[in-house]
Amino acid sequence: MWRDEPGAHRRRMPVVLRRAIAAGGDLGYSRLVATGIGSSHVLGPRSGDALLVVDVQRDFLPGGRLPVPHGDAIIPVLNRVLALWRERDLPVFVIRDWHPPNHCSFREQGGPWPPHCVAGSEGASLAARLELPPSATLVSKGTRADAEAYSGFEGTDLDARLRAAGIRRLFVGGLATEYCVLATVREALARGYAAVVLEQAIRGLDAAAGAARAAEEEMRRLGASFVREQELRGA
Repeated sequence: MWRDEPGAHRRRMPVVLRRAIAAGGDLGYSRLVATGIGSSHVLGPRSGDALLVVDVQRDFLPGGRLPVPHGDAIIPVLNRVLALWRERDLPVFVIRDWHPPNHCSFREQGGPWPPHCVAGSEGASLAARLELPPSATLVSKGTRADAEAYSGFEGTDLDARLRAAGIRRLFVGGLATEYCVLATVREALARGYAAVVLEQAIRGLDAAAGAARAAEEEMRRLGASFVREQELRGA
């Protein structure tokens, strides 16, 4: 890998990259590049990447049963990212809540939330303005009455599908930041994926209380990168 004077390329690297290689050899370097650290040109989508669209459903939009304030503002951003994914022929996975009517998270069952995203209901349908490709893979979570599921991995075959597709890095956008986005990113990192959060394509349910900002800080602490839409095109 290193062709000229021994160590010359490594000495020219940023310190963070040299430390990664010292800790894990070229594998350490590869893992660091996968997260987008150390270069402004590694965040762009490429082979081995997938886009996760999390819970962009009518009940989570203004007018829905559990609306995220300004949740609809992420749709134009997601549509532009989706267009980039189509151009590069990369896979899209769409995660949705798909609850039975007696789901344990509903207030009538002792849970914290009003009924929302009941399987087959209008509120459970994906946002009408979301421009998904026909090839998008749909993943339903929260399908058991007795089990809550904030993460797109919990109780689903998402991990198996990603690994079968050779996915190593996930770009994530959706609703709500401090619940299903955070849980999905946290579990993705725990399972060994690199995670990149689409900064302009997430919104929090209770942003005024600071929970969404705290969730963003938690994702960064765990190792997720954040990227703005404009950076994707230039990468």
